[in-house]
Amino acid sequence: MSTPAYDPAARRLTFSDRVRAFADGSDTPRKYLERCLETIAAREPVVQAWVCTNVDGARSAADEAGARYKAGRPLSGVDGCPIGVKDLIATKDMPTEMGTPAMKGRVTNEDSSSVQALRRGGAVILGKLVTTEMGMSHPGPTTNPWDPARTPGGSSSGSAAAVAADMVPVALGTQVGGSIIRPSAYCGNISLKPTQGALNRGERQGYSQSTVGPHANSIEDMWACTWQIGVDAGGDPGSPGLYGDPTPAAPRKPRRLIAVETEGWAVADAATHQAFEKICASLKQAGVEIITRKSSAKIEAYEQSISTAGAGTAVTCGWEARWSWRNFAERYPGQMSASLGERLNRAEGYTLETYRTAVMRREDMRQRHAELMVDADAVIALSCPGIAPHSGPPGGNEVRTTGNAACNYFTSAIGMPAITLPLMAVAGMPVGVQLCGAVHGDHALTGLAAWVLANVKPVAV
Repeated sequence: MSTPAYDPAARRLTFSDRVRAFADGSDTPRKYLERCLETIAAREPVVQAWVCTNVDGARSAADEAGARYKAGRPLSGVDGCPIGVKDLIATKDMPTEMGTPAMKGRVTNEDSSSVQALRRGGAVILGKLVTTEMGMSHPGPTTNPWDPARTPGGSSSGSAAAVAADMVPVALGTQVGGSIIRPSAYCGNISLKPTQGALNRGERQGYSQSTVGPHANSIEDMWACTWQIGVDAGGDPGSPGLYGDPTPAAPRKPRRLIAVETEGWAVADAATHQAFEKICASLKQAGVEIITRKSSAKIEAYEQSISTAGAGTAVTCGWEARWSWRNFAERYPGQMSASLGERLNRAEGYTLETYRTAVMRREDMRQRHAELMVDADAVIALSCPGIAPHSGPPGGNEVRTTGNAACNYFTSAIGMPAITLPLMAVAGMPVGVQLCGAVHGDHALTGLAAWVLANVKPVAV
């Protein structure tokens, strides 16, 4: 199957719009699953999004969901929905290899909290999706569905690619720096990085900025997955969890948006600048007020504060994970990639005082963001600083990369919800725009995102 051309306005695979057909018998979850499997068979040889699948288990779960729809008793908004799971997240029926050959065949024999919650809602857990090594920067084999010479991003590489290639309508990813929003933006998906702690991370609580969130092709599917995890598994220990309703908020026109440059603006190319400015102009034309650092000293101070988010994330991540990386290096000598080894070496140079300074700067960002959200509905920014960069095949001469997370560090550091929307095409490739809300404003943000999707025409430059 040839690689299709990217069209931000094209219809993509969704699930929620098939529920009525499941209820009246004109379609079934099993038939839907089989269509997904056909797409996987056609596109996987090039995209390489999957580590493994459990097709028999998925078919059984789809048949059980079909019986519930026939009886008029679906369990949730994801009942019967095929979902892929990033291979950092534990599954009882498939290995969890975390993107490293050192853990080949490793079976946990238990589900992570998010997977358990989805199964309890009737979701069809189809398989495990490629991640970078230990969720860091060393890439796996996955390619971008719109250009196999380019990266899909990371670390949720397979999750982004599988949804973009219409293999599944929903996939779980995780983010510490930019690992949900950036790959989703590179691949043209709709994704949510939830409020920090709003969704229970199960075993993945070693990082203070880590989140779990869905990749999807619609606001409805994205929120159905998020809600099911939130209502069944709750938030992280000590967190109040996810606020909202089982369905997304009604579309709502934003009154005022704050357009921020972030660290990513300086490294974004001119075409990406132009496309983003056209999106902002379209919003202004629709009656939305857009304010920036040029017109507000308060926003300028915010921009200055978040300019250290990338460096701060490197410190907090390295300090919090170095004990784990040390154990990995000791247990699997010679099997750590050079890039992860470099991260460990840098982390060994951090001190408690280095970490404290980063945390205090992060607290300053959070306070400034809370103050800004009193004056605006959301922040709008680039989701990535341009199109996905080239990334050659494993073993080749080209430097392999998952791209630059400079547009994402501030949302992870602040812990706010962020939704990326596929509103731009640059040189025929996706580039996302993100809306970022108040902490615990995830549900309200879905309404703003739905309005923007319905009222802002995608831009191609």
